[in-house]
Amino acid sequence: MHDDLIARAQTWLAEDPDPETRAELAELLDAGDVTELAERFGGTLQFGTAGLRGELGAGPMRMNRSVVIRAAAGLAAYLTENGGTGGVVVIGYDARHKSEDFARDTAAVMTGAGFRAAVLPRPLPTPVLAFAIRHLGAVAGVEVTASHNPPRDNGYKVYLGDGSQIVPPADAEIAAEIDAIAALKDVPRPEAGWQTLDDAVLDAYLARTDAVLAADSPRTARTVYTAMHGVGKDVLLAAFARAGFPEPVLVAEQADPDPDFPTVAFPNPEEPGAMDLAFARARETGPDLIIANDPDADRCAVAVPHEGDWRMLRGDEVGSLLAAHLVRRGARGTFAESIVSSSLLGRIAEKAGLPYEETLTGFKWIARVDGLRYGYEEALGYCVDPEGVRDKDGITAALLITELASTLKSEGRTLLDLLDDLAVEHGLHATDQLSVRVQDLSLIARAMERLREQPPTSLAGLAITRAEDLTLGTDKLPPTDGLRYTLDGARVIVRPSGTEPKLKCYLEVVVPVPAHADLPTAHSTANALLTAIKHDLSAAAGI
Repeated sequence: MHDDLIARAQTWLAEDPDPETRAELAELLDAGDVTELAERFGGTLQFGTAGLRGELGAGPMRMNRSVVIRAAAGLAAYLTENGGTGGVVVIGYDARHKSEDFARDTAAVMTGAGFRAAVLPRPLPTPVLAFAIRHLGAVAGVEVTASHNPPRDNGYKVYLGDGSQIVPPADAEIAAEIDAIAALKDVPRPEAGWQTLDDAVLDAYLARTDAVLAADSPRTARTVYTAMHGVGKDVLLAAFARAGFPEPVLVAEQADPDPDFPTVAFPNPEEPGAMDLAFARARETGPDLIIANDPDADRCAVAVPHEGDWRMLRGDEVGSLLAAHLVRRGARGTFAESIVSSSLLGRIAEKAGLPYEETLTGFKWIARVDGLRYGYEEALGYCVDPEGVRDKDGITAALLITELASTLKSEGRTLLDLLDDLAVEHGLHATDQLSVRVQDLSLIARAMERLREQPPTSLAGLAITRAEDLTLGTDKLPPTDGLRYTLDGARVIVRPSGTEPKLKCYLEVVVPVPAHADLPTAHSTANALLTAIKHDLSAAAGI
């Protein structure tokens, strides 16, 4: 067994094009570190609908140049099989460790396979890449990013020519092409021949952001902004300047790209402590709202003044606010969200007489809804201009929420006032999440197995009226690894994360609110129910 492991590692070492990972692997071999080698060579990093995402390092279970070259070659083979060579493949990348190297390797592989590779001019937000695919008429796009994952991670996100991310069966077909690659020497990789784009694509993206806002809307809301050590700052500032908003006050410590993310444990606005510096800056400057992007700027977080301090809005709250704003502006078309997001969007759409769709988790599904006008997911993802960017976009979402804050400000009102109005009109839709990060992925599998074998019959004293195993699919949804429980006045969905080692449980309770005076009682009731559901679900799952 050890001999086979050593042999595989030596074969990998012999063709590794990266001197850093070669040195790393040679050191492990010299030390005879069988445990570490087994972790790296115990399988392969799986290519799925999220593309690739994993820890940087040597070996097939890590993100590295060898893995990326194989992924690019597999994608090139898939594209050739499904439409021939010669089309444009546009490639973007963020500011993480190795991102530029992975983008360059992808360009070389695509060029060698007969495609016209076009690389964005520098690290830019993921939405710029998603826009560029449609703008340039590309046959596919690749974004090198691990979004809001820890600093040691990187990833590889694949889009097809419609500008949306891959879904089955394309992922499995690309994975099969990757598996068919015997050796890196079989993959042509010229040292030149691809195009590095200039700022024309970025300028076109920024021009497109103008369409997000109403022509005569107020533009007075003042913001504090953090890029969370990512690539969003310059693009967001340019978009805000074009729109005529006051220039955002920056969180200086997090304004510029830094792949080590030194001020946060996890570069995700949802994580505890990630927004502390933004809150501190807001206390100094007194803006109307705080805007945060994640490192690749496809997500947007919002915080508002509340009881003398600052409060983060939940993704569902922002999603509902943007929906209400678009309805007020007369938007037409389908409103869509993933199944883990608040059911309030459906109520808003129904009241406005608009079509509404529910999809599986991820914008790869939301973006494919016919006639999509607006889509969102509770994990801070909002698609407010699907004709421009068929994916979540933290830049245009920031523009739209700031327009809404400006409109409400002109009426002497706030985002929280509008949330209260929505609660009175549709019922208080309160959401929360039970999220468990693990080192051992088998713990997630055991929790899901336990819930399937010993399903709860009630949570927080509320009877479960319907239990669905989503691996079987539904009449409207394809199969996925998840469980959905419907309760009287509540809903719970349990699923493994597709991008992180987490088990995620999404909770929602709906409490009627007869009048504004009843809001405090409704909030208290909702909070108590959510706390009790968390407790009971945790016990049922053994987590």
